[in-house]
Amino acid sequence: MYLADTHTHLYSKEFNTDRDALISKAMANGVKKFYLPNIDSGSIAPMLELEKQYPENFFAMMGLHPCSVDAGVENELAMVKNWLQQRPFVAIGEIGIDLYWDKTFFEQQQHAFKTQINWALEYNYPIIIHCREAFEPIYEILKSYAKLPKGIFHCFSGTLEQAHKIIELGNFKLGIGGVVTFKNSGLDKVVEQLDTEHLVLETDAPYLAPLPFRGKRNEPVYILEVAKKIAALKNIGIEELGKITTANAEFIFGNG
Repeated sequence: MYLADTHTHLYSKEFNTDRDALISKAMANGVKKFYLPNIDSGSIAPMLELEKQYPENFFAMMGLHPCSVDAGVENELAMVKNWLQQRPFVAIGEIGIDLYWDKTFFEQQQHAFKTQINWALEYNYPIIIHCREAFEPIYEILKSYAKLPKGIFHCFSGTLEQAHKIIELGNFKLGIGGVVTFKNSGLDKVVEQLDTEHLVLETDAPYLAPLPFRGKRNEPVYILEVAKKIAALKNIGIEELGKITTANAEFIFGNG
């Protein structure tokens, strides 16, 4: 079996005591590729260090997370741009808009999102989109572009109508993680009606652990629970689902 975790924060401090053991366990269970979204200037060093330790398996992105956008947004964007000029990355991410916690810097979040989409087009990188309580503003921004990069809607948990809107944009996949296993999320009903060609797997570790681990620290091997759930919904084997979703990831990131 060959699985790709398209969104994991394994460089975060929550894994400082047992990171290597967790990675070994995941790899032994078929998880072979791990894609690392950046958060802000503070996460760059640990992210790049993890990629350096596992260059065949871990792939770093560069971007500014919307929850790190504030009045100092231009300094953070300048840091992102500086890194994009220094070395290659597999994507620009994670970027987007988050109106769940705080709407104070909504205008700056929009600016940062558009700026980073433009860089993705300039560097021919895909984008990894964080969307929380912000589907309509994100969708309107994306629709305003005559051309869009490839991309993933990270942690998709929206409606079937929203899923179809994303798919119709072209060259976008839906990142499905632990939420699909939650009993009352409704995401299982949506995924059931989508073709697997539109899906990629993710953990978002250490966040959003799937059942039966909900509420605990998410770990890379738990992506198996996500894969099992989707395979059951689609009535296919987990190996087949792994093959399809890994190919979908490689279509986005281009490092197959």
